[in-house]
Amino acid sequence: MKKKSIFTKNYIIWLTAAFCCMLWGSAFPAIRAGYSELGINSGDTFSIILFAGIRFFGAGVLTLLIFSLLQKKTLMFKKTDAPKIAVLSVFQTVLQYLFFYLGLAFTTGSRASVVNATSVFFAILISALLFKFEKLTAAKIVGSLLGFAGVILVSLDAFTSGGKPIGEGFIILSSLSYAFSSVFMKRYSKDSDPAMLSGWQFVLGGAVMICVGLIFGGRLSTVNAAGVLITVYLMLVSALAYSMWSILIKYNSVSKVTVCGFLTPIFGFVLSLMFDSSSSSSSLALALPALVLAVAGIITVNKSQN
Repeated sequence: MKKKSIFTKNYIIWLTAAFCCMLWGSAFPAIRAGYSELGINSGDTFSIILFAGIRFFGAGVLTLLIFSLLQKKTLMFKKTDAPKIAVLSVFQTVLQYLFFYLGLAFTTGSRASVVNATSVFFAILISALLFKFEKLTAAKIVGSLLGFAGVILVSLDAFTSGGKPIGEGFIILSSLSYAFSSVFMKRYSKDSDPAMLSGWQFVLGGAVMICVGLIFGGRLSTVNAAGVLITVYLMLVSALAYSMWSILIKYNSVSKVTVCGFLTPIFGFVLSLMFDSSSSSSSLALALPALVLAVAGIITVNKSQN
């Protein structure tokens, strides 16, 4: 009888997913700091895409190095892996982040965080209805709604801040791209190493974004030690979080893992407040009930699969 992976144990899933979400959440203040240190204007879309491309290309290199050392072998792709890497790079890196950054040019970060959380719903629906990887149950719907309520709670200002429909539209397309990438990763990781797939898709996707950024006039006005350190940190965030997330997707249902994604905007909210002195500390009071709702949603979805 084949031994079950440790990544199928609930407490391992939750701890690993929470760690990934904390890393992704920390990227919000880190990216803003990166813009400042590298002289990137928040409205300069193609310089932002260039910055993102450098981040993801480096993340791919780090992923391949780290997991090659851990597995004591070189994570080189086979000829049969090339189409998988191409598809993942299109959906997980290029389309997701092109649409995300274009969306941010037309809407606020708070609105974007709410709309972006729809990726959890999309991933569950696509997995259940389109790819038939699992069944769509009432518990999964209820759990997703609870988690989404937590995201809305920490983003109440999204409903009073400015934004344009085109911005939210781009963010929805970004969420759809991410959802498809999660389901494709579930399919492809059955026969291929998820860390290898993550690493090479980052390298390819990052290279494409660097080219797009440079061709359309993107540039980094300032390069200093602080900017380099922030960029390397963001590379590590992507390398570790996406690779570990992909491993969870490999061994578990898509819904069981992706529902944990509701923790990302909550971590992002809390960490942004902690590192932004202009934010009101009283706003942290929203984080606790939001976290309770997100955890309740995660438990509800997971209980339906036990």
